[in-house]
Amino acid sequence: MSGLGPRLAARIAADGPISVHDYMHACLADPDYGYYRDGVPLGAAGDFTTAPEISQVFGEMLGLWLADRWQAAGAPARAALVELGPGRGTLMDDALRAAAKALPAFAAAAKLHLVEISRSLRAVQGAKLARAAPVFHDDFGTVPDDAPVFLVANEFLDALPVRQFVRRGPTWRERVVTFANGAFAFADGPAVAEPPLSATQIADAPDGAVVEACPAALDIATRVARRIAKTGGAALFVDYGTDRSGWGDTLQAVRRHAKAGVFDAPGECDLTAHVDFPRFAAAARANGAAAFGPATQGDFLRRIGIHARLAVLARGAAPQVARNISDASRRLLDAGEMGTLFKVVALQAPAAAAPPGFEG
Repeated sequence: MSGLGPRLAARIAADGPISVHDYMHACLADPDYGYYRDGVPLGAAGDFTTAPEISQVFGEMLGLWLADRWQAAGAPARAALVELGPGRGTLMDDALRAAAKALPAFAAAAKLHLVEISRSLRAVQGAKLARAAPVFHDDFGTVPDDAPVFLVANEFLDALPVRQFVRRGPTWRERVVTFANGAFAFADGPAVAEPPLSATQIADAPDGAVVEACPAALDIATRVARRIAKTGGAALFVDYGTDRSGWGDTLQAVRRHAKAGVFDAPGECDLTAHVDFPRFAAAARANGAAAFGPATQGDFLRRIGIHARLAVLARGAAPQVARNISDASRRLLDAGEMGTLFKVVALQAPAAAAPPGFEG
């Protein structure tokens, strides 16, 4: 068992079962043994691969979208360019390169802020993005609010801890984690009045059904929306999740590019859950921002012109390079790959027109 396992087992022995939320939070963010505190989990040598690592076009298109939103906002002389959970810095590296070429004034106006808790990833990001002199933050709340914000977050929301509730007849109980006979396990915890979804959304949930809620995601929606309502700007969130709130257990673990058990190696596996995009967007609207989507990643990228960019890259390329570009685009766009599972939500200032990628 990893170093975090005995720590959690001792905590449970002393204080009783812990919520799924607290278990997930410890596994990801424990100051000594949390998954995101040390190590570089992305890429072939890590545990998973994200869209920016698949193709440079992904980051380039998002960078052009942010630059377009800056121009639509009147090209302010100062802007906060923010990424939540920047990974290895690949997305922002590609975004800045494309945006600087298309709108040099945007790159000149933007001050880069990276929200990242991993010490190892900060080192990687700082080296890759040294030309932009990034300022690092543990939390979005410390990003200065004296300029419009243009924010991107790719596969950030899915790693925020969720609470789970299980139906037992007419009663809903919060799901907890216990430790006995050398193993962690799920159990039913205290009864709750109702899970945090409307009655119509869970009316058909059978006995044993699980409902998830992510307080941290709603907090991000609230704070980013209030910031945009105050200073102006725009935000783009890309993640895997649902376009309809409902019930279902989506908590999962990944290790070395393969599925793992949630309790296999606490602190050594990536734990994620699907994002409830309708609730995320509703929280943003309730706090002053205009919210658009969710659109599927495939539809969004097609609408903002990814095929034109892919054609430019493939023009004159060697056959193998052209095949690689085609394979990468298929992974980003196709329904059987990332094109449908991944969704995109945009936030803008109140009363703003639909941004590129969300027309109609």
